[in-house]
Formats: sequence, structure tokens, C-alpha cells
Amino acid sequence: MIFEQFHDNPFEVQISFHKVIEKLEEIAMSDVDYRANYAKGLLAEVAKVPELRDGIKDPETIKNHQLLIRNLLADLFPTALTKNEIKAVTIPFHNITFNYSERFQDILNNAGSEFDMTIRDFDGQRSYIISCCMIMNAYYKQQFDFSKPFFYDIPNKEGIVKHYRILYNADFMEIFPTDRAIEITPEDIKLLMDNFDNFDIWKEKFPPESWILRGFGIMSLFDATTENAISNLKTNLLSKPLHKDESLLQQSFHSIFQSIFNLSDIRIGFTSFDPQNNTFTISPFDITIQSFLLNGKTQSDCATFSCDKPFQELLDEQKYFVISDVKELLLLTPDNFLAKQLARQKIHSAIFAPILKNGKLLGIIEVVSSKKRLLNTVNSHKLDIVLPYITDTIDRYYIDIQNQIDALIQKEYTTIHPSVYWKFRDEASQYINDTSGFSLHEIVFKNVYPLYGQIDIKGSSVMRNNTTQEDIRLQVHLLISIFKTIHSLRKLPLFEQKIFELQDFELSLEGQIKADTEQLIQNYIRNDIHPVLKSNRFEDEKLDKKIAHYFEKLDPNTGMIYDARKKFDATVAIINKKMAKILDNKQLEAQAYYPHYYERFKTDGVEHNLYIGSSITNKADFDMLYLYNLRLWQLQVMCEMERQYHQLQSELPYPMEVASLILAFNLPITIRFRMDEKRFDVDGSYNARYEVVKKRIDKAFIRNSEERITQQNKITIVYTQQTEELEYKRYIKFLQHQKVLSENIEFFEIEDLQGVSGLKAIRVAVLYNQSENRLFSYDELLETIKN
Repeated sequence: MIFEQFHDNPFEVQISFHKVIEKLEEIAMSDVDYRANYAKGLLAEVAKVPELRDGIKDPETIKNHQLLIRNLLADLFPTALTKNEIKAVTIPFHNITFNYSERFQDILNNAGSEFDMTIRDFDGQRSYIISCCMIMNAYYKQQFDFSKPFFYDIPNKEGIVKHYRILYNADFMEIFPTDRAIEITPEDIKLLMDNFDNFDIWKEKFPPESWILRGFGIMSLFDATTENAISNLKTNLLSKPLHKDESLLQQSFHSIFQSIFNLSDIRIGFTSFDPQNNTFTISPFDITIQSFLLNGKTQSDCATFSCDKPFQELLDEQKYFVISDVKELLLLTPDNFLAKQLARQKIHSAIFAPILKNGKLLGIIEVVSSKKRLLNTVNSHKLDIVLPYITDTIDRYYIDIQNQIDALIQKEYTTIHPSVYWKFRDEASQYINDTSGFSLHEIVFKNVYPLYGQIDIKGSSVMRNNTTQEDIRLQVHLLISIFKTIHSLRKLPLFEQKIFELQDFELSLEGQIKADTEQLIQNYIRNDIHPVLKSNRFEDEKLDKKIAHYFEKLDPNTGMIYDARKKFDATVAIINKKMAKILDNKQLEAQAYYPHYYERFKTDGVEHNLYIGSSITNKADFDMLYLYNLRLWQLQVMCEMERQYHQLQSELPYPMEVASLILAFNLPITIRFRMDEKRFDVDGSYNARYEVVKKRIDKAFIRNSEERITQQNKITIVYTQQTEELEYKRYIKFLQHQKVLSENIEFFEIEDLQGVSGLKAIRVAVLYNQSENRLFSYDELLETIKN
């Protein structure tokens, strides 16, 4: 018997059997002798306990008269069904139960003495509100439909949690008010109907123990373990694993499958299938589920399992593969890889089920047990009811992963800038939604104004050749020294020949090396020198140390000395990373002025392209003011990059200088996204002139001189029209006032390039002694443009 009342409740509970007693009284007056006599005898015993009719408040009364109550309710609890039905007397939604059927009593006994039988997700407040709803329906004849499935979760003797749905019969109950009850008005009914979760309102309208619940209810339980486990599985599968505790989620999965199989000694695993590499891998999802097939490995070739014919049938015929006795399988096929894999994990029976979607294998669900024959071909079919949900979920996980991969590629590896993403999205949406044969079009943006800039490492090609020459010369020099030592120990003509050949290469490195010199020397050292040093034992401690020291200096990837080139590459990487970071960070601010397309490239320095215009944003509010603002912003950022490089220069591993260049182009152009190259490019022969100028301008000379147009510590602005010169002179004047640019300005014409003539340039030095490095506010920029 359980008799635990909630402290707060609108009911004063009076357990009474008066309706059953009244029915017995009718039977006692009937003409059927054997029934009348039985009823009279039972009524005589009931009369000795008036509380059975008038109402029981003390649980001891029930405890002391259990047999009498059982006899009184015999028609409602037939003996013939007591081992089948799960039934008891109760007060609905109260933790009061007694007079259990035999099956119900066995369930409680198996749960243990410490088990607390409470309704799932149910507390005192919820009990209070539902009790009030019972009053509204029974006394005020309303339709407060609070019905939903209620469950008890009760473990069996093996610890498997069984789920029982509760069904109530309230035919033997009456509800009526006390003098403390508050009359409920139509306005109150509306208020309560709109505030189901407002406990305070319900308690105000139905004070504690202001109503009497007289009689008893009958509770019948239905074993809904399988259905409930499937529902819980759906909930877990639909939830996002990364927002949950991983260990709890795994435990929940195990518990769900234990309920479905009604077995405590089972565990669940999953192995993913990679069709591209034909391998089994661990789960790629956020939740880590053990793979019993892989047993600790991250992946395994499917061919490893191909020798196991039954398992191969799982892959080929896509049906369950069941091992009811692993040990017996090993005795029959000692070389069975899967059986040995399971035996190492002390698994004695297992079920493997393929997860398929549209004929495509996604992975394998594994159910394993440490007991032989616990899992078999009979109970394997219990997986039939859950595999559809698991399949849909795993397929959804794979789609989510692919979407994340696509998003990462979109963000990190393509040139689709956020400013133009809307155009690609609209085109893709139209393609997906159109069923009339719509084909993808090239993405075109017309009438956009281009801006180009670069900060270039001066003489990088010469420096790269010099570092290559320096590394090879050092390596040849070390080898000459080694072979001279070898020749002094062993007077062999072969060693003398090697010295001669190496010295000949050393001479070829004195001047400017040819294009193939590096490759010739590298091949000679790898094929003719290193084998001699590695295959001979010279038995001289000093020589051995000398050779060991030589090999320690070699780069492990190339097998050559790479010291100077490594410093050069590291320096270029540092410069590029620093300059690109400045540009990327400042770009975020510039996008706030007016959205525009932006891309940058790292070479021996950093280049960037900007395109601005109404077609980029699909807005009609573009004004030339935004173009002028972006040009001033670009010049300002180029100054900032020059000054940041000046601060960085002393920390570089290899001495380098940079020069900056801006190309001003006053005419709008059209750009097109090349579907084959997956990048933007200018469209048409007229617009191609802009690209030609970009590619050839940085190596150009001042007309009638041998001086390059770009110089270190200076910014060169290339233009063609007088209006562009006047515009940039205003910007320079503003930055001179801010002590960012020098007062000295150079104006010159540029030599004619192939297919390009009439170019001019402004060149101005950047000042590095200003203590404050900052970009100017939007208001400052606008004021400069207007002036």
C-alpha cells in the first residue's frame, strides 16, 4: 500500500466504498439466493467498519482491513484475471494506491523496497491544477481537457526500466464543495482557461481542502515499454547531440534498447561506412558511440571483413547478420576475423543491422551481449521497429555534416564574398524551385567601379634566387670538405672524382645560376653523393661526426640544405599574414560604409580587388560619394599597412623592403563569375584593358628613365585622367595634414606598356614617426571628400 498525499491539494480526500456498498445492498434484496446471501454476509462484515461507507482518512484503517476491502471489491478485481491485469485502487493523480492485483504486486516487489512510485514529470503543483480541472469538469460541467498520457517508470528485477501507461476509472467518485469553497463565475472560467500554468491563480480560486473528493478510483496499467522506448528514441535522435551530456546520451541509448529487447546485458554500437574509400570508420557525429567492429581503431578497410561470408552477405544482400554464439563460430571457423574481434571484447552474441537510405549503406548498428545466445535471429527482428527512425536520423546527421562542410568550403576556399552572396542564393533558389527546365546562368554585375591595390616585396625574385644559390653553395662546400677528408683516409680515384665534380658545380654557382642548375645539382647530390655517404663505413670518428652533422642540416622534406630559403619563405609568410590581417580587419569597417565586393591574394606581398556599385548590393541608393569614400579609405589603409610593416621590419628573419601601389580607374566595368574557373573576372574586351594594366603596371618604369615607378617607403597611385589626379591630390593633402604622408609629392608619366599608353602616376612617401596609428572616422572621411 502507498499512501502519500501532496501537502497542498484542493481536495479533502475521503476514501469511501459507499457506491459499491449501495450496489451490494441492491443485490442483497434480489431474488437470486446465492448472490443475495453472499451480499448479506459481506454487508454484515462491512457494517462493523463504518469508515468504509462514511470515508477513510487514516491509512491504518485500510491496512487493518485489507482482506475485507479485497472481498468488497471482488467483482471489480476478479480472481481469474489477477495474474494478468495490472490493477489497483487509487485516488487519481495522488500517490495513493492499494488492493493490487497479483501481477501489479509482483511488479512492485521486483522493483525493490527503495523504489518510489511516482508519475513521470509530475509534481505537487501539477497535481493541484489537474485536481482543480477535475472539479471544473465534474461539478461545473466544463470541458477542461487536460488528458495526456501519464506513465509510471518501474524497473524490473534485472534493472530494466519498464514503462506503464496509466488509465483511470473514476466511476466510484463524487466531488462536492465545502463551506470554504469559492463560487466560480463565468469570468473565472475564462481566466482559468487562459492560465493553465499559473499555479497562484488556481490556488486562489480553489483554496486547499475546500472541496471533498469522496469515493475511490481504479487504476489500470498498460505495458507500453516498447512504444515508450521508441518515443524516447525519437526524442533523443531529434535533439542536437552537441547540446547534451555525451555520456548521458549514450546511457540513454543503451537504456532504450534494453527496454525494447527486455534484456539488461546488451550494449549498442555504431560503425559508419565511407563509400569513397570503402572503409568502416567511427561515428562522425557529435556524439561518440563505440564501434565494436573497429574495437578502438578509427577506421578499417572493408576488405578486412570480406573473408567472413555471412558478414559479406550483410553488405551485399543488406540484411541482418546474427552471431548467437561467438565461441562456437570460432570453433567452426578459427580464422574468422569478426569472431576474433568480438571475442577480444568478451562479446558472446551480437546482431549487426545495415543502415540503408535509398539503397545506400550509411553504417551498421551493433547490438552486443556478453552472454551467448542472448541475442539471436528471433529477437533480432525487434530492430525492425526502430531502424526506420535511426536510419532517418543518421541520414539527417550526414546531411548536416555535408552542409557544414559546404559552408566551410564556401567560407574558406571560394571567392563568393558575403556582399554578392544574395545573387548566388537567388539563382540557386530559382534553379531548385523551377520545374520547367531552368538552367543556371552566369553571375554578372554591371557598372561597378574597380579599385586595385598591392603591397609588394621588392626584388623578391632576385632574393629567392640568391637564397637558393646560398643554400646550394653551402651544401656543395660541406660536401667538398667531407670528400677531401674521405680522400685523405682512402686514396681512391672515385673520391677524387667526386671532389672534382663538386668543385665544378661550386664554380658554376659564382655567377647568376641558370634555370636548370638547381635541379642538376640536387639530382647529382641525391643520386651520386648521398648513396656513397650512406653505404660506406669509414671507421673514423671525426669523419663520422662530420657526415652526421651534414645530414642533420638537411631539410627532411627536400633532402637538401634549406636554411636561407626557409628564412626567406618564413619572412614572406610573416609579411603576408600581417598585411592580410590588417586588410581583412579594416575591410569589416569599410563594409559598414557601403557594401562592396572584396577579395585579396597572397603572392610575394598582398594584392586586393574592390568592386562597388548598385548591382553589387541590388540597391538603388548608390551614390558616387561611396566610391570616393572607398578610395580615400583604401589610400588610408595602404598607409597603415606601410607603417605597420615599418614596425615589423626589424623583427623579420630576412631583410626585405616593400612598395605600395594603387590603380585608380574612373570608368565602370562589368565583372562576371566564371563558372569553369569558379572566380570573378572582368567581362568583355573593353573591360579587359583594366586587367592588362593591373598585371603590367608594377614592373613599369618612369618614362625616359630606368627607374621603377614603385619605391620602398612610398605609395604610387597610377591614373589616366586629370579628374583622378585632382581627386587623389585632395586625399593626399588631407593625410599630409594628419602627418601620415610626406609633403613632397612626385608627378610623372609612365612608359608605354604593351597595349597600354597614357598612364600617369603620383608618388608620395609615408611618414613613420607619428606615435598614434589610427584610421579616421567616417565623418572625417566624408568631410575630406566634400572639400
